[in-house]
Amino acid sequence: MSGGHSTYTPTNGFTKWLDSRLPLIRVMNDNVTNFPTPKNLNYWYTFGAILTFCLAVQLVTGIVLAMHYVASADKAFASIEYIMRDVNYGWLIRYVHMNGASMFFLAVYVHMFRGLYYGSYKAPREILWILGVIIYFLMMATAFLGYTLPWGQMSFWGATVITNFFSAFDQVIPGLGSGVLEWLRGDFAVDDAAVKRFFALHYLLPFVIAGVVFLHIWALHVPGNNNPTGIDVKGPQDTVPFHPYYTVKDGFATAIFMMLFAVFVFYAPNYLGHPDNYVEANPLVTPAHIVPEWYFLPFYAILRAVPDKLTGVLLMFGAIGVLFFVPWLDWSKVRSASYRPVFRQFFVLFVIACLALGWAGAQPAEGAALLIAQVGTFYYFIFFIFIMPVVGLWETPRKLPESIAKAVLAKNGHAAVQPAQ
Repeated sequence: MSGGHSTYTPTNGFTKWLDSRLPLIRVMNDNVTNFPTPKNLNYWYTFGAILTFCLAVQLVTGIVLAMHYVASADKAFASIEYIMRDVNYGWLIRYVHMNGASMFFLAVYVHMFRGLYYGSYKAPREILWILGVIIYFLMMATAFLGYTLPWGQMSFWGATVITNFFSAFDQVIPGLGSGVLEWLRGDFAVDDAAVKRFFALHYLLPFVIAGVVFLHIWALHVPGNNNPTGIDVKGPQDTVPFHPYYTVKDGFATAIFMMLFAVFVFYAPNYLGHPDNYVEANPLVTPAHIVPEWYFLPFYAILRAVPDKLTGVLLMFGAIGVLFFVPWLDWSKVRSASYRPVFRQFFVLFVIACLALGWAGAQPAEGAALLIAQVGTFYYFIFFIFIMPVVGLWETPRKLPESIAKAVLAKNGHAAVQPAQ
């Protein structure tokens, strides 16, 4: 995958035989054990390993839950109760899976903001970034489908509201939105056919995500890791082997993350959920305030920021779609925002805008919440479409270090050390 010269040498007859037929150990050695990695990666770069852990947890717990879940509008809610009460450790498996989705999105948001801050989307890593956005989009689809499966009040009405978005496209081509809506639901309303379709897709998409993750890692190993300075590796003095240096660092960070994960699973398993979802779905009773999961709230706020339904839907999908073009929207020749003082200030405002949108998405679309949603939506798009290219043209960055090694030495206070005469 790395495309470089292999450093692996078989040490016995078995490894020689295996290497000539299936060079699995060689691939692991070249792409994990001895893969040259910039020596200045900080803990923000450990979230790739954390995300791999999250994906594995979701796959394993999801497969076990699927063994007991009944994809039927009449039995789905009861099957969840059966899992929670009668399946051995079913409560634990479900809480791990349910909170695992939130942990997955928490880690992916940190991973994405880190990529934006350090310019990990810039050449030659455009494909790496695009594959990451595809993974994010697939995660959103998978999470939405999974949220409908417990068939509680919020599951049912969330599915109804979200799928109804597509009816807005009737304003573009008469019948288009309604046709797509009926195709998605398999019926004229969210009912038994929708549950079966959503379950099948929810089970399938994580394996698609795993496949795209493989491509994502492959695309990472071709140009190599970006780093906090944003400059290229100039020689062996700038790198260290991935193992043991970063396997230990990633392992430590993952252990800390698991502690946070465990706090939610064992002490606040329903904190990130909604109490209405413990009431069986009833098409005749609409919840007072329909709220999606927290990781969808910024986009939900964007959707409701404008009164026109079609415009809101286009803005919501556009907020995700614009991410695909980020590598070509930033015209600065400097990757890392650590050396871009003006861009860094706009980036901080961007993070604040995203958090504000998340808060506004959880509130009724009125008053101050609506105003904050509108301002946040405006800044979200202006940041990508206007600020990124313009600031990249006129900003004067700080002087970049000559190499990663010299940057590390300077950071550790060795820059002033002179050789003995």
